[in-house]
Amino acid sequence: MSYHCELAAINPQPALTIRSRVPVHELPDMFERSYIALIEYLENLGEDVAGPPFAIYYNVDMEDLDVEAGFPVTKELPGKDSIRSTTIDVEKAAYTLHTGSYSDIESAYLALMEWMNKNGHEPSGITYEFYLNDPGTTPQDKLQTEIFMPVKKCEGTIK
Repeated sequence: MSYHCELAAINPQPALTIRSRVPVHELPDMFERSYIALIEYLENLGEDVAGPPFAIYYNVDMEDLDVEAGFPVTKELPGKDSIRSTTIDVEKAAYTLHTGSYSDIESAYLALMEWMNKNGHEPSGITYEFYLNDPGTTPQDKLQTEIFMPVKKCEGTIK
């Protein structure tokens, strides 16, 4: 698959999230539990989501992923128990759109890394994925995931 990569931003947006540590094979269950808990909490508050669900990955240890699942919301809301109130905000990120199965998403990350290397950027540590359609109702080959990798300029890079 061919990817179009570019610099992009995530404008400041209030969000509610649940952070977990899980091995990669437990991600689907963790996402399901987290998103259900967040939706139930929003319903109790009489609030709604303001965009697609997302995940923030803080590491790449497939046996112990540090991941935060969340929804953007229309205004700052209180957290409760494991639900955290936060703001997502990225000034500069390498961005691409992956279309296809989540199991094939590594190719998008490889394309982003190649693009960053060619353009004098390096990742600053975390990654955001926004899930644009529902895997329960969308064919695997039609799933769309936006990927944002916050970047910083490489020191001493010659272009």
